[in-house]
Amino acid sequence: DAALGRAGITVNKNTVPGETRSPFVTSGIRIGSAALTTRGMKEKEFEFIANKICDVLDDIENTKLQDDINKELESLASNFVVYSQPTY
Repeated sequence: DAALGRAGITVNKNTVPGETRSPFVTSGIRIGSAALTTRGMKEKEFEFIANKICDVLDDIENTKLQDDINKELESLASNFVVYSQPTY
């Protein structure tokens, strides 16, 4: 959760279906995609982001990698505007 957050990837801790431990013990994460699809991201961008998630999780203590990924994701996001026209 913290390592992904440092990399610019927001996740929520969630219980997974079939979990036998207490609901207060989260063994899974939820990754929301609505904000990304709203901005127009497609499969190509999701695959890129998924690979970055794997990179962080494969080297979870590497804060330099997390910072570098954060910059890469900021660059990616800058290509997808939140609103392309006024909404008023």
